[in-house]
Amino acid sequence: MSGTFSVLLDGLAFPEGPRWHDGRLWFSDMHFHRVVAVDLGGNAETIVEVPSRPSGLGWLPDGRLLVVSMRDRKLLRLEPGGLVPHADLSDMASFDCNDMVIDAQGRAYVGNFGYDLHAQADFKTAELVMVTPDGDTCVVADGLDFPNGTVITPDGRTLVVAESRGRRLTAFDVSSDGLLSGRREWAPLPDSVPDGICLDAEGAIWIASPMGAEVLRVREGGEVTQRIPTSTQPFACMLGGPQRCTLFACTAESSDPDETRVRATGRIEIAEVEVPGAGLP
Repeated sequence: MSGTFSVLLDGLAFPEGPRWHDGRLWFSDMHFHRVVAVDLGGNAETIVEVPSRPSGLGWLPDGRLLVVSMRDRKLLRLEPGGLVPHADLSDMASFDCNDMVIDAQGRAYVGNFGYDLHAQADFKTAELVMVTPDGDTCVVADGLDFPNGTVITPDGRTLVVAESRGRRLTAFDVSSDGLLSGRREWAPLPDSVPDGICLDAEGAIWIASPMGAEVLRVREGGEVTQRIPTSTQPFACMLGGPQRCTLFACTAESSDPDETRVRATGRIEIAEVEVPGAGLP
């Protein structure tokens, strides 16, 4: 299976935000309004339903799950009795919230669309909002061209975000209080629209590239060292498995959120790679 994707799970609507956690891949089946976990045998479980569409996932240091609720621009926390509000981002996020990464201290970095993409509205840049473990919020970066997948290096000192419309990866220095500075281009991607991303132990980043129907491995500066085709459009990727050498891709034929047209074309695809995952998520 090395270097080639195969299907682990199908029958999904639009899988996004994959995370390897406690021996399973967790992801948001966005247009079916649910968070799902699946093991390497393909056994899937619905963890919780999220009416306003789930996206980014992550865990606080004490193990509680946080879920981005897209349309109402909230961050929700899963408690024994169900989902409860963790933070309201509606005053800071320009449009629907999207992907997220949580650092070792439990600070969440949440991106958003910036504008109504699917209604073909005029483009507007967007913000990256930091949410503390106590639910306080602040904008830590703005003027981003559709911030999407985000990773944090193992030392916690660098955050890299995919700017999908900007066709680039952008890096920031992370201070001890979680604020961002030193914005710089990490890798230009003129031939790709980077969506979800994940980091490996050599410092390279895997990128889901829906327009090319492939997942790319990119080094800082933009060198592409590997390309693995997917069955259809990949919108996110994650390294997991026992050795973190299993590359998961969330694929679907369309990202159309119109629920009258949703079809179960979404899949989780897997391939084995040589360099294990590192950092967060």
